[in-house]
Amino acid sequence: MQFKCFILDKFQEESVEAIEKNNSVVVSAPTGSGKTLIAEYIIYKNRNNNKQIIYTAPIKALSNQKYKDFSAEYGESKVGLMTGDIVINPSAKILIMTTEIYRNMVISNDQQIQNIAYVIFDEIHFINDIERGYVWEESIIYSKETVRFLCLSATIPNAEEFSRWIAAIKHHQVDTVVATERNVPLQQSFYDVELGLTTLEKIRDDKSVPRYHQFRGKKRSKKIPRPNHVQLIQEIRDQLPCFYFHFSRHACQMKAKELARTGLFKRDEKIAKIIQKSLRDAPPEINKLLSTKVLKETLPRGIGYHHAGLLPILKLIVEELFAKGLIKVLYVTETFAVGINMPAKTVIFDSLRKFDGRGFRNLNSKEYFQIAGRAGRRGIDKVGYVIVTIYRPTFRYHEIKEITNKDMDPIMSQFRISVNTVLNLINQHSDQEIEKILRLSFNSYQKYGNDYARVPSKILLATYNNIVKKLKKYDYLQEGKLTEKGLFSARVYADEISMGEIFATEIFEQLDEYQILLVLAALTYEKRVNHEFRQTYSDEQTNNLKHILYQNQYLSREKKFLNLKLVTAFIHPIYHDRDFFAVLKETNLLEGDLIRIYLQVLDRLGQVKKANLKSEQMFKIQNCEGIVKKALEGIYLV
Repeated sequence: MQFKCFILDKFQEESVEAIEKNNSVVVSAPTGSGKTLIAEYIIYKNRNNNKQIIYTAPIKALSNQKYKDFSAEYGESKVGLMTGDIVINPSAKILIMTTEIYRNMVISNDQQIQNIAYVIFDEIHFINDIERGYVWEESIIYSKETVRFLCLSATIPNAEEFSRWIAAIKHHQVDTVVATERNVPLQQSFYDVELGLTTLEKIRDDKSVPRYHQFRGKKRSKKIPRPNHVQLIQEIRDQLPCFYFHFSRHACQMKAKELARTGLFKRDEKIAKIIQKSLRDAPPEINKLLSTKVLKETLPRGIGYHHAGLLPILKLIVEELFAKGLIKVLYVTETFAVGINMPAKTVIFDSLRKFDGRGFRNLNSKEYFQIAGRAGRRGIDKVGYVIVTIYRPTFRYHEIKEITNKDMDPIMSQFRISVNTVLNLINQHSDQEIEKILRLSFNSYQKYGNDYARVPSKILLATYNNIVKKLKKYDYLQEGKLTEKGLFSARVYADEISMGEIFATEIFEQLDEYQILLVLAALTYEKRVNHEFRQTYSDEQTNNLKHILYQNQYLSREKKFLNLKLVTAFIHPIYHDRDFFAVLKETNLLEGDLIRIYLQVLDRLGQVKKANLKSEQMFKIQNCEGIVKKALEGIYLV
């Protein structure tokens, strides 16, 4: 079968056949095999009807990329984008959004998405994410039964079980399509200080030699060095371009600079001119940033780095240069492996351990193969190379073998009940319907199959009843119905009670724009031990705000408001007409991290706006938006 000048692979044909039958499809196929083409067939099939196609992605960067790709393919008038801080053409035929946005819209029965043909879940394996996995699960549970799903992932060992769950709760046929063969096969090797590029078994055998240090000689008894990235790049010069994955942003930048200064690659003035042209109309302060200076030094030598801490314009320059084949070595963090369609000939892992926000741990096999899958360019390479660097003192053969041998990690339920979930359930369903819905989780299916009557009510409703008790205590729920505060908080999706206490009570009337921004910044900012702010601000407005909050029974206990003085560091300057770069000079935050703080504030302002405020209240919120957008002018599209 042929579609859009491509001869379809077997798994693509099977997926298309399922779509022709109006079935849902769960597709498990290797990275780079052409899963997006299936999504495009859905768009083609529904081109002449009035139904929407929803394309969801786990991160904003992927949503933005898909918006650009689909706008170029189908025209901007047919494509929309919703990512919290950005809303473009929300009634478009093809609507791209983060999965959180879709979940929020579908659970509240939003009128904007009442006529959907298919919802495409890119990277569906994110359902495994401990913090966010419930979003994917709820997105499926709360979708209408008329909606069909296309679930895409590189590997889902329990794809059949996942399909059966969807079929059981949505009452329609769900086909499972699995492809295991990569178009470009992977060749895996390990880089050891002593053996160079070798196999895992040879490192194991070499390390297990009796009297290891004496056998190697006296010099070997000294501290064993870590593998050197420069030496490794020299050794694989015929296997470039490569992605060098490191889980530290700072290390990506430093390694790019180290490699550039070796003179291994000649300087290309053509690249320097492209950078100069790309930054010509950007704010002049961008050229003074350390990240810009380092990229100006490294990129002309075909060496770059890419992570979420960079300004969007710098990330775009790096991506465009790589797409043009002008970058030989790109040091990247894990986020680059999620969906961005830029394969390289080689992928290198600096380590198989990462910090996940709680502590250091090994990658699981799914994370490993997600990253490794970026090796090998279809139609260009006959083989993709994957290299894992090994540090002997921490070498554990069986651990590494388990991670790198095969993706055996099934997708598992991370279902949890939030305040927002409870509010929307109460607002739209009877008690009997609520209990039935709560039985529909993937967790219930994995434990009890489709015999939902076996799910113990006491366990099932424990969390739900605790939240209901809390909602009654603070007057979000009276006599089984949501109060005005409850209706407001059903339309916000984090810190629901704190948001309701502030924006759905008389407290909102007491706050000015500065105080509103401080409140939202305190609720969204995630404090880190290594964050430094050289100047915070004390003033009457902040002191009055503290007094107002501490008068409220619930808000006085909100620990996030302990950061009120701290967040003045990035709210006070922009409120007093100082720009983004002025704030940046007073902190050690990376540019991208500071942008993220402001975007989260904008996201919350958008949620408040959508919660049907009165006109005088809306005026204040719009003023707040204007302050933040002005600070981001020229460095981020808002």
